[in-house]
Amino acid sequence: MSLSTEIIRARLAQSEPGIRRAGIRIRGDHDGNPGLGPEPAKPLRPAAVLVPLVARPEGLSVLLTQRTAHLHDHAGQISFPGGRVDAGDADALAAALRETEEEIGLARKHIEIVGRLDTYQTRTAYQVTPIVGIVTPPFDLVPDAFEVADIFEMPLEYALNARNHERHSRIFQGIERHFWVLPYRDRYIWGATAGMLVNLYEALTGEAAVPQPPGSASRE
Repeated sequence: MSLSTEIIRARLAQSEPGIRRAGIRIRGDHDGNPGLGPEPAKPLRPAAVLVPLVARPEGLSVLLTQRTAHLHDHAGQISFPGGRVDAGDADALAAALRETEEEIGLARKHIEIVGRLDTYQTRTAYQVTPIVGIVTPPFDLVPDAFEVADIFEMPLEYALNARNHERHSRIFQGIERHFWVLPYRDRYIWGATAGMLVNLYEALTGEAAVPQPPGSASRE
């Protein structure tokens, strides 16, 4: 499925976050895992990410980062640029734009904010606001070497192909836990980032995501 920037603007403006899930505005690692909420000893910490859709001549793509292996949280994982909402941030949007510029050097002048997705709550006690922005080239990226190991783009069309929404499971603390995965080429996109991409699919297509078994994705 190929969508124009005009269609994306219109569809994200049609409804408030959460309306596609019968009024449930908070997604998270608990989806499909009853009882898997944030760790009880940790208060929820506000965070925000930018979901950057790059407007290339050949079509829109999703800009993603791979975190460095030494980080305390989500080391080595594929993620969107973003982080905690600091005391000096006016709101989640300000935090997402600030973190994006700090992490990958993407200047705010290239970003048009077009909407947001559902709040996402992680097991590590972050309550994340995903902000969707259309990014207009040309732009320069300067990754923060401490936090970012790599930056790459995935065609938006790949995320909008329902076949690529796999559901995997692992044994965690003696209990089987389920999570979304979008395997793309040699990348393993899972956890919160995959959950937000599935949310983006639902927001842009109006269809509920249906989990596919491992091995279903095209990877290209």
